[in-house]
Amino acid sequence: MVSWPPQPGGGAGLGGKKAMISTRWLAKRKPYWARLEELVDRAGRRGISVFDHLELQELGLLYRQTASDLAVVREDATSRQLAAYLNHLLGRAHNLIYMGERPQVREALRFYARYPQIFRQMLPQTTLAFLIFAVLAAVGWAVSAHDAGFAYRLLSSPMMESIEKRQMWTQSIVTVKPLAASAILTNNLSVSFATFALGITAGIGTVWMLALNGLMMGVVGAATWRAGMALQLWSFVAPHGVLELPAIFIAGGGGLEIARGILFPGLLPRGESLAKAGGRAARLVLGIVPMLIVAGTIEGFISPSSLAVPLKFALAAVLGSLLIVYLRSAPNSDASVAPPETRKKSA
Repeated sequence: MVSWPPQPGGGAGLGGKKAMISTRWLAKRKPYWARLEELVDRAGRRGISVFDHLELQELGLLYRQTASDLAVVREDATSRQLAAYLNHLLGRAHNLIYMGERPQVREALRFYARYPQIFRQMLPQTTLAFLIFAVLAAVGWAVSAHDAGFAYRLLSSPMMESIEKRQMWTQSIVTVKPLAASAILTNNLSVSFATFALGITAGIGTVWMLALNGLMMGVVGAATWRAGMALQLWSFVAPHGVLELPAIFIAGGGGLEIARGILFPGLLPRGESLAKAGGRAARLVLGIVPMLIVAGTIEGFISPSSLAVPLKFALAAVLGSLLIVYLRSAPNSDASVAPPETRKKSA
């Protein structure tokens, strides 16, 4: 508790900076300050989660009223101690209202606990994104397997030179693992979020990104297969790919959801349809961030390492299984994935 300061001297109104605050005004305002202090003290280390809906409203109202009172108190030159008390009380209330890091952490954990239901609601879009990628990967493989020159037209010269030498082009990662992991993570995030954001082009950009990445995967797979390096390639891709590739498909699903909101608004105005689809897509894509962080770390440190090939595939199997179990976990309730504003209205 903040100790209550001595009362300022009694006076007859607020007639300027030298006029003193009336004892009647003080008596009227003190219960509100005491109530605000009580709420702040009760929050303690748990933050605003201890309050119900009405108490949260009361906290906000008392905060604004006390801020207004502080402005009045500062007009009285004899009330410096009272002004200091109110300023300190407002500072504590401000930290409670606007600096709730712990509640934010809990909200993040709650979001990821409920994410599987968000994923399943958007499974058709994610499945379509996967099919676009897979079809173009098959096309790239088929064309490259029958026309060796096709790979030279799509892949970089250093990569093709490494394949011709029967060497993986990823060896350079081993010597700069931390830097490489950071660069890989940045690239994966850029590709995924670009695939998502390009949904605003009515899906054309999203389809292009999925098709291009799928085509490149098929071409690289065929080129390494022709060179007898298939095992080297897939033992490199598997540990991180079981997380990275699904993340790209999910990002593509988010982009396709934005496109659906634009192209098929139904009975809604197109702007409102886009806003709602964008909200659903953003929640979907937010869930892939941990996947990309883990995938980037593995791709920088484990995938290019000398770890035995069976262990790399075993790691891929474990990670893939964990991802499947997580995404198939039972939902809590229908309200668990409702937008925040909807939950507030229903509270």
